[in-house]
Amino acid sequence: MSHLEFKHQLREYSQWRNQLSQSIEMYVEWRKRYDLNDAQSNITLTNMMHGLQTDRITLAFIAEFSRGKTELINALFFSEMGIRLLPSSPGRTTMSPTEIFYDPSGSYIRLLNIESRLEDISLNELKQIPERWVQIDLDCSSPAQMRQSFQELIATKQVERALAIKLGLWNEREAAEQGLVNADTVEIPCWRHALISFPHPLLMEGLAILDTPGLNALGTEPELTLSMLPSAQAIIFVLAADTGVTKSDMEMWRSHVCNARGNAKQSLAVVMNKIDAVWDDLSDEKGFEAAIQSQITNSAKVLEISETLIFPVSAKQALLAKVKADAALLEKSRLSYLEDYLSEKILKQRRKILTAIIDRDIGCLVRESLSLTESQLNNAHKQLDEFKKIDFQNSDMTGKLLAETRDGQSVYLTNIETFKASRNVFAVQANMLIDSFATQKIDELIKTSRVEMSKNLTTYGMKQSIRKLFDQLRDLLQDSIDTTNETRRLINAIHQKFHDDHGFKSVEPTLFSIKQYQLELESIFDEGEAFRSSSKTTLTEQSIVINKLYSTLVFKARNVLKQAQQDAIHWSNSALTPLMHQIKNHKIQVENRLLMLRKIDESKDNISSNIQKLESNVELLSVQRKELLFMTKSIQHLLEL
Repeated sequence: MSHLEFKHQLREYSQWRNQLSQSIEMYVEWRKRYDLNDAQSNITLTNMMHGLQTDRITLAFIAEFSRGKTELINALFFSEMGIRLLPSSPGRTTMSPTEIFYDPSGSYIRLLNIESRLEDISLNELKQIPERWVQIDLDCSSPAQMRQSFQELIATKQVERALAIKLGLWNEREAAEQGLVNADTVEIPCWRHALISFPHPLLMEGLAILDTPGLNALGTEPELTLSMLPSAQAIIFVLAADTGVTKSDMEMWRSHVCNARGNAKQSLAVVMNKIDAVWDDLSDEKGFEAAIQSQITNSAKVLEISETLIFPVSAKQALLAKVKADAALLEKSRLSYLEDYLSEKILKQRRKILTAIIDRDIGCLVRESLSLTESQLNNAHKQLDEFKKIDFQNSDMTGKLLAETRDGQSVYLTNIETFKASRNVFAVQANMLIDSFATQKIDELIKTSRVEMSKNLTTYGMKQSIRKLFDQLRDLLQDSIDTTNETRRLINAIHQKFHDDHGFKSVEPTLFSIKQYQLELESIFDEGEAFRSSSKTTLTEQSIVINKLYSTLVFKARNVLKQAQQDAIHWSNSALTPLMHQIKNHKIQVENRLLMLRKIDESKDNISSNIQKLESNVELLSVQRKELLFMTKSIQHLLEL
């Protein structure tokens, strides 16, 4: 499969998302057209469409220095520029984590000052403050200007050693190994993080790239390992064929790749780059193949992964081959096998994940719409058949039907009162659930923990403070579990009551679940423990790393609980919506029937015209149902592709 084929696959994926979004938008318009819309359902559907329209396929590239990672990115995605777009040369290239994507607002490089590490503010928060970043505008019509601008990514500067220590960018042992003893000044990167936006076709289709620097940056930026890497759809870990898995590669693999992958839902590829380094060292192709296979086998054993996940590649030769349109050299570089994987594995897996989310979120709404539409159509048919058989010339019969319909109206009023009472009881319970996730409680725990942490000067003391905070958050979540169970029992009872007492069609209510938030909270703490105990972190200045680790863990944990509260609010606002729609439908049916009977009672001459109106109503409801079935089949077809 060629690079063009990967573009084709990504374009197909983008078109699939757009078609799905359009089908959901048609469903939204259908709900509005037939007055079946409500605020909470609208929020769900709007968020769903926004998620599809802004979805990105993020590929995270991880490697120690001098593994050819940036050259690989150039070869995979930017060869048509005809130049080496991202800085890639011998020695240390990428000095700061770099995100590459498409932002419709413009083409730019935004750079965050390295000194921002000293501030108690997360990268995610800093991204929301554009004025904190140095911006370089890109001229996309000039590859040379873009290339020159990208050189800023590898900029360095000299600072006093004391500042480098504070920033977590100085390590005595590493310095000694490099012959730097008692240095007064130290060379450090100018930038902490880089954001790059420009209208490349792949980026415009939704591709995003996270290019990380070596082990030192990963070891001193917890937010990278604990937040940004886990959010990527795939991790591409790059080794060098001439060295195999080194000690630093293994540390990066254990502490950052395995940790970031969590429960292994992400795709993973291990690229064994620089196979061209051994081309001239062997006498024939057979020996070359044997040497490469030996490295693959050994690496797979050390990393404890399948050999099928390791791709031998020459990124340097692949880039050269694409620029010069040399098909033979491109085949020899073996890049196509990796592109096969990106197309087949990662895109398909992302589609599968999105399908599951959409099917879950829209399924309940569609089932409710189908149930309500079926009920309306069945009732209309029943009323039409009844009116065709009744002798309306018999005044007693008409009077009897009017009395029965008024009784139905009384039942409706009873339903309304019952619903209001049930809604009031549910609102009290739902508020208890929502309050159990109150940010004030969480922030008070965080504030107390930070005060305690500031008093602890040792790594052990800091670790204990973090552990104590997470124990308190677990207790808070446990209180929410009890409230959740009570709320679930209540909503089930309300639905069952309306089914038993008033004959409402049973619609399975969506129940709020707290399990996912429990799992996420435990996972965050486990990830933090694994990161904290990594040898690279241990060797780095502890105060800045532990503080950043704490801030990252707290930020993620707070977001989990905040999301739990938002989900609880949304669920509580929509939990009784199916009953509300059925009551509203019941009201319309009773009022229409009563109006028609009164007209017939007043004048026997308009019986046929009223029956025609009933027939028209049946026809309209049939059209409404057909439209819904068409849309649901369209959505289901797209989800099954």
